[in-house]
Amino acid sequence: QVQLVESGGGLVQAGGSLRVSCAASGLHFRSRAMGWFRQAPGKEREFVAVIDYTGGQTYYSDFVKGRFTISRDNAKNTVYLEMNSLTSEDTAVYYCAANRGVLGNRDDRGYDYWGQGTQVTVSS
Repeated sequence: QVQLVESGGGLVQAGGSLRVSCAASGLHFRSRAMGWFRQAPGKEREFVAVIDYTGGQTYYSDFVKGRFTISRDNAKNTVYLEMNSLTSEDTAVYYCAANRGVLGNRDDRGYDYWGQGTQVTVSS
């Protein structure tokens, strides 16, 4: 049974930082690109970042580029999203997802397993 379990969400002040984690089990983590998506109230789910299976290549949405960093530890089957300079616009439920391939992409149709999400709230 595949499980992706996010943690680390919470309440943070604008300008602050937060790191969310996603622990994977039940799948061959090392052969999967991993992505982060988010969904704000009343909005559609949107792509945030993706990292390839080795951790050597990353890709970000324009609205987080330079502020967020995605990384992974294949020994721990865990992917991380470090978020800095947070604004109220970053308030959302953050989801990690496992891509079907090794390189990943921003299209959520390429992901076949999803976590339950972790709430990130940025107070202004």
